[in-house]
Amino acid sequence: MVDASQIMEHAEVIGADGVHLGTVDAVEGGRIKLTRKDSGEGHMDHHHYLPLGLVAEVEGGGTVRLTATAANAAMMFEQEEDGSPLD
Repeated sequence: MVDASQIMEHAEVIGADGVHLGTVDAVEGGRIKLTRKDSGEGHMDHHHYLPLGLVAEVEGGGTVRLTATAANAAMMFEQEEDGSPLD
């Protein structure tokens, strides 16, 4: 598993296919919290989270590369509104 302390705020998150998935807002509770600005229309009222287990590598702190393609990783998004998980 990747050392979560290597993941920096505002790092780009890309899938294994090199496609942009989001931007890191923070690392919280074993998950990467993505900024709302990358959430897409209809989703800007909440954050999306990705499990740290999806991280393949952190490239110099500026890019987080996942083990899954961007499309597959997007299907694994976890969401929270008002602090409540929406699983």
